[in-house]
Amino acid sequence: MGKHDTFKEGLGAAWPICLGYVPIGLAFGVLAQKAGLSPAEIAMMSIFVFAGSSQFIAVSMLSAGAGPLAVIATAFMVNIRHLLMSSALSVYLRRPGRLQLTLLAYGVTDESFAVNLGRFHQQNWDIRQALVVNQSANAVWIICTVLGGYGGGIIPQGALGLDYALTAMFICLLVFQLRGRIYILTALLAGGVATAVALLIPGNCYIILAAVAAATMGVVCQKKIAFFQNGPAVAKTMDD
Repeated sequence: MGKHDTFKEGLGAAWPICLGYVPIGLAFGVLAQKAGLSPAEIAMMSIFVFAGSSQFIAVSMLSAGAGPLAVIATAFMVNIRHLLMSSALSVYLRRPGRLQLTLLAYGVTDESFAVNLGRFHQQNWDIRQALVVNQSANAVWIICTVLGGYGGGIIPQGALGLDYALTAMFICLLVFQLRGRIYILTALLAGGVATAVALLIPGNCYIILAAVAAATMGVVCQKKIAFFQNGPAVAKTMDD
């Protein structure tokens, strides 16, 4: 596959993410500007953090007067789920170069992870196309957050449904991942656990707990279904 084809396929997979990042990035830029950040500071945060949920949380904490250590610790806890996502992607990478691996790890987000994992499952995807997805989404995010920062003085908060854009994009990505009953069951379990833990325990640990619980139960259910449908031999093969 030539470079042109790799770039074309990567962009073809990335455009829904990039389209979704436009309103979300603008919304973040508006909120960050109203929290007192300059366009240059917004750009630096988007470059060095590049995690929408953490950036929104950081801006909210800064607006509330939180200190730097509290903001950094909270962002770290929210982003620790990236370890799980990176581990899931790593099984599809065959001897990647150090630079490629670094760039791929830098660009892993919830949205790019969902898109790349689905393409890797189809077995017609490699790290070069995944890099195009990650870095094109990264570029759009940085540009839109900075534009939002410049326009923050004239764009009111919540305008044009910007406050709902992030939720809408996550719902869309979830729907694209529902390829069978086991996926629906896992999604419902993750949502239920996340909601229950969020109501009972303060903070953002519900994200990690829901992901671990849903993934574990999904694997258990998949093995049980394989056992009843195909016998113990197939279930043992899944264990191996």
